[in-house]
Amino acid sequence: MTRPPADVADLAEARSQARAAHDWAEADRLKAAIEAEGWKVVDRGLRSVLSLAARPDVVEGDRVRYGQPEAVPSRLTEPASARVTVVTRATDDPLALGRLLTSLRAHAPDGTQVVVVADAPEPDVAALLAPPDGPISALIGGSVPEVIWTATRFGVAGAVDAALRRAVGRVAILVDPRVELTGDAVTPLGDALDDPTVAVVGPWGLASSDLRHWQPAETGDVDAIEWSAIAFRRDDLIARGPLDPAFRTTDYLGVWWSLVLRDAGEGVTPRRALGLADLPVVFHADPAAPDGSGSSASARPDKRAFYRVLRAFGGRPDLLAAGRSDRGPAAP
Repeated sequence: MTRPPADVADLAEARSQARAAHDWAEADRLKAAIEAEGWKVVDRGLRSVLSLAARPDVVEGDRVRYGQPEAVPSRLTEPASARVTVVTRATDDPLALGRLLTSLRAHAPDGTQVVVVADAPEPDVAALLAPPDGPISALIGGSVPEVIWTATRFGVAGAVDAALRRAVGRVAILVDPRVELTGDAVTPLGDALDDPTVAVVGPWGLASSDLRHWQPAETGDVDAIEWSAIAFRRDDLIARGPLDPAFRTTDYLGVWWSLVLRDAGEGVTPRRALGLADLPVVFHADPAAPDGSGSSASARPDKRAFYRVLRAFGGRPDLLAAGRSDRGPAAP
């Protein structure tokens, strides 16, 4: 069963307290807030159970806002017809999104498919993605980027799942909007996956000695790829996906997905994660980040995401590079 995100769980706890205090008006208000986030509340005596509700699509003229990732018409049953699909999620940073689109327009090779998921974006971001006046209408890689609109904010994994359903590239590259291409990084990422021993590749690798502590890794064979830019095969997405929508933020999502892609089963040599440190990409720090680092991970990492990784892979040291003795920062 999918666990609700922290903000929804907090609303549910506050509602339980309101019901215990017989504050029915407040309980009803909180129930409406929970349902607005796409969750259904079932009261069982003094206990309440939350489950994901089937969110309806919203039709606005020619635009459909999808209520859930599975409602997006899938092209994954079609044969791949492009070399690469680049996916990014747009929410609340118009400057970063505009910079990324401009850099893709300048450097993505012909034949690159671009899909942007407008995950219930802020109005200034939505304006960038609205044709015909927004910059999204200009060609990238020879074609107009496709925009997938959501009716409510899905979170990182759910939004990316929605966009990946439209992927026709043999390789999928997920890119954070704060990434800027200063040259053609698309081609070398795709080329690296021509090696059948490589499952996942990106410019920023991660290493661990125990699957609990993670730190930036040097170029070459690494244990996982940071979520900010991560590339993998469409065939592996079809076989091993979709992403787990319980990952509402980027915390540990790159680690989890890298290990899912690399895992060939216990007793079988895992496929490789490959860091390409010299790619022409820049990650722009977010000045609003509490620690000033601009990291795609939050200042207070999601403990549930951390334990989600441990439940799946905590007993799999075979997925780590042999002989590591380094340790990164402590897990939450």
